[in-house]
Amino acid sequence: MSSQKKVRVRFAPSPTGGLHLGGVRTALFNYLFARHHKGEFILRIEDTDQTRFVPGAEEYITECLAWCGIEPDESPNKPGSFGPYRQSERKPSYRQYAEQLIRDGYAYYAFDTAEELEEQRKTHPNFRYSHENRAELRNSLSLSDEEVKKLLEEGVPYTIRIKMPENEVLSFEDMIRGRVSFETKLVDDKVLLKADGMPTYHLAVVVDDKAMEISHIFRGEEWLPSAPVHILLWEYLGWQREMPQWAHLPLILKPDGNGKLSKRDGDRLGFPVYAMNWADAKSGGTTQGFRELGFLPEAFLNMLALLGWNDGTEQEIFTKDELIEKFSVERISKSGAKFDFEKAKWFNHEWIKQTDNIALIVQMRNILVEHGIEKVDPIFLDGVLSAVKERMTYISDFWTQTSFFFQRPNSYDVEAIKPKWNAQKTSFFEELVVELIELPVWEASALDLFFKEKVASSGMKVGELMMPFRIMLVGGKFGPDVFKIAELLEEKEVTERIKKALPHFSE
Repeated sequence: MSSQKKVRVRFAPSPTGGLHLGGVRTALFNYLFARHHKGEFILRIEDTDQTRFVPGAEEYITECLAWCGIEPDESPNKPGSFGPYRQSERKPSYRQYAEQLIRDGYAYYAFDTAEELEEQRKTHPNFRYSHENRAELRNSLSLSDEEVKKLLEEGVPYTIRIKMPENEVLSFEDMIRGRVSFETKLVDDKVLLKADGMPTYHLAVVVDDKAMEISHIFRGEEWLPSAPVHILLWEYLGWQREMPQWAHLPLILKPDGNGKLSKRDGDRLGFPVYAMNWADAKSGGTTQGFRELGFLPEAFLNMLALLGWNDGTEQEIFTKDELIEKFSVERISKSGAKFDFEKAKWFNHEWIKQTDNIALIVQMRNILVEHGIEKVDPIFLDGVLSAVKERMTYISDFWTQTSFFFQRPNSYDVEAIKPKWNAQKTSFFEELVVELIELPVWEASALDLFFKEKVASSGMKVGELMMPFRIMLVGGKFGPDVFKIAELLEEKEVTERIKKALPHFSE
C-alpha cells in the first residue's frame, strides 16, 4: 500500500432494495481497512438508475450501517468536503467527461434505438456492441460527420459508448488476486452516458472516485469483468497516476458452495440474507433480517469478517476493535466463502454469552413489554438473564427461555409422571412447602443440598422427585438449573407454585 496517499475508501450501494450480507461485508472490509490505516470511510449512494430506485432504500442502508456500528465519516447525512454524496445530485459533472472522451477519440455517439438493438439480439443471440460490429450500427463511427451533426441538432436520442481497443492486453495489480490481465477484444463497448443524460455505473464510478479522492476500492469479484473499462477510463481521462488500488472480494457462496448466495437461497433454506427486515413496497411482503431474527450486531459483524478473511490464527471471536487492529488485505482469501448458517448461529450464541448483561437489558425489557410485562425488578431481571444466557441462540429466545419466571404455568407436562405418582410423593411436596419457609439461606446451593437430603431421608430417589419439582415451577421439562430457578423466584412464589401444581399430579 502506498504510504503517500491518505486512505479514503467508499461503500457505494444502489438504493434498490434490502442490503444483502455480501453488501454489508463489502462495507465492513472498507471500514476495517480505513480504520486500520487511520483513514476515512465514505458512503456514496449510486442512484443513477432511476428505473430501479426504490423509495426508502437509502434510509434503510443508513440504518443498517448504524445498527452494525460501521457508520461512515462522510455520507449524504454527514456531508464532508467531497459532496454531493448521491450520484443523482452530481449529474451535471458526468456529461463533460463523456464529451471529452468523444473529442479525444475514446468514445462515440450511438443513435441505435432500443427496438433496433432488440432486433440485433434476436438475429444474433450473443450480440455484443463491440469493435466487431460497431461499423454496421448507427453511431458516430459509422455515420458521416454531417449525419452525426444533423442527428444531434434534431435532438435524436443517443447514448455515449466507450470505444474499446481491438487488440490490447490490459493488466493491473489486484491487492487480493495479484496480477490480473484482460484482452480488450473480449470486452464490449459499454454505455457511459444514457439517453436520459444520466451516467451508467462505469462512467459515474470513475468520475466520483476521482472527485472524492478515493485511494482504495474494495468491491465484489462480480465487478472484475468491468475492471478493463474502468482502468481505460482512468487512463483516457488523464487520471492514470491517481487511479486507486483495487481489491476484488471473493463471493459469499451458497451453503453447498455451488454459486453465489442469493435471497432465494435464504427463502429456500430458512435463513435471512439481509442485515435487517426489508419491506417490499411492490409485493407487500417483508423479508426477515438478521437483526429481527435476534442477532447481535457484534456477532453479525464477527461472522461476516470471517467469510473470506482470517488473521492466521485459530481465533474466531473478535471484537470490532480487534478486527480493526488485525485486518489486513493479505489475509483475504481469493476463493469464495461458503455461508454456514449454523456457524452464524454459533457466533451469535457465543456473543450473547460473553456480552455484559447491562448491554442486553434494554432489549430484554422490550421483549417483556411485547408480552405485557411492564414492570420488572432490575436485580431480578439481571439474575434471570444470567441464568438463561447460555441457552439463548437469538436475542428473541429470551421469552421462550424465561416466560415462566414472569408468569405462573397454566398447564403442566405430567402425563409421563402420573402413572408412577403416589401418596408418598404428594406428602413429600406437602412437607416441602412447609419446610422451605423455615430455610435460613435461600440460595441455589443451599436449596440443592436441602432438597437432596430430604429425598435421601424419604427413601426415594432424587430422579423421581427432581423432575416433578421442575414441572411444578415451570410447567414442563425445560429451563436452567431448577435450584437457580427456585432461588430467583424466591420462597413465597416457589411454595405457591408447588401448592397450585400438586393436584395436577394425582388427578
